[in-house]
Amino acid sequence: MHDLIRIIDDAKYRAIAGNPLDHGTIVALLSIPEESELCDYLGAAAREAAAAICGNHAYLWGAVGVDATPCEMNCKYCSLGEEWGLISKKEQLEEGEIFRIVQNYERGNVRWIVLRTTQFYRLDKLSGLIQRIRRAVPGKYEIGINAGEMDEALAGQVAGAGAAFAYHSLRLGEGRDTLFRPADRVATLKAIGASPLDLVYLVEPVGREHSNEEIAAIMQSVLDCGANVSGAMARVPVPGTPLGHIPQISERRLAQIIAVSRLVCGRAIPDICVHPCNDLALAWGANVTVVECGSIPRDIGQHGQAWHGFDCRQADEAFRRNGYTVHQTKQ
Repeated sequence: MHDLIRIIDDAKYRAIAGNPLDHGTIVALLSIPEESELCDYLGAAAREAAAAICGNHAYLWGAVGVDATPCEMNCKYCSLGEEWGLISKKEQLEEGEIFRIVQNYERGNVRWIVLRTTQFYRLDKLSGLIQRIRRAVPGKYEIGINAGEMDEALAGQVAGAGAAFAYHSLRLGEGRDTLFRPADRVATLKAIGASPLDLVYLVEPVGREHSNEEIAAIMQSVLDCGANVSGAMARVPVPGTPLGHIPQISERRLAQIIAVSRLVCGRAIPDICVHPCNDLALAWGANVTVVECGSIPRDIGQHGQAWHGFDCRQADEAFRRNGYTVHQTKQ
């Protein structure tokens, strides 16, 4: 136990100083039993690091699920997989509805607004939508995309249309629970990193089926790819998908992974996001969380209002309870 306390303390000091953690240390932190007092100690250390690194400044992430299309990639956790038959036709939000959602996010103090599309949605079409949103909804928010694979030229095209960032990841279980080639995902990550776009890259979708070694490897990939925002997202079981029978990880386990992300990312990546939000994850180092509307891969159908009722007001209140102040622009 004393050895683990020393490892946690050393990881905290390294994070604050901007020094990286090695793979063995990351695995050791992830291996601490989630219900233990040591895990509480880890969380407190990560919260100290968060205060030192991000100055208790918090930010909101607002997602707009633009389309719901049966997808041939058939990721085993995604409601949109064509093979699962959970959706039967293509649906897309009306442009006016997208403007309304973006306007609500802007009024709700959201910093990052992401347009999330299915894998094969055309990026030129998405670029045009970004330009029209910018004209229709002025504001200080940053707009970005969560779309399919792209090269540096396409990433530059999206940036030229007014996007500030792209969300992309090498998912846990890539090539096993998805039909994607990991090399293709990594190529896109590198293309985004080489473009004017900021890269947002979370460890996701974390489930009980993933080992500490797998999670640690993705955390190190986040650093290697030069991400600007990281954190973790839990896999939400969707009934009818192949992984829908495996329960979601506990809030404590997600909070633990957030705490480790905070220490791993240190000063290199000061903004750490948790999704779905829970108070313990904020208390253990997350300073970003997600509000989302529209098509959601963790659910079925279009959602005109905030998913599960978690809106900007509730997110702001959660951060205030945990000693943060929400800002719309980078502090």
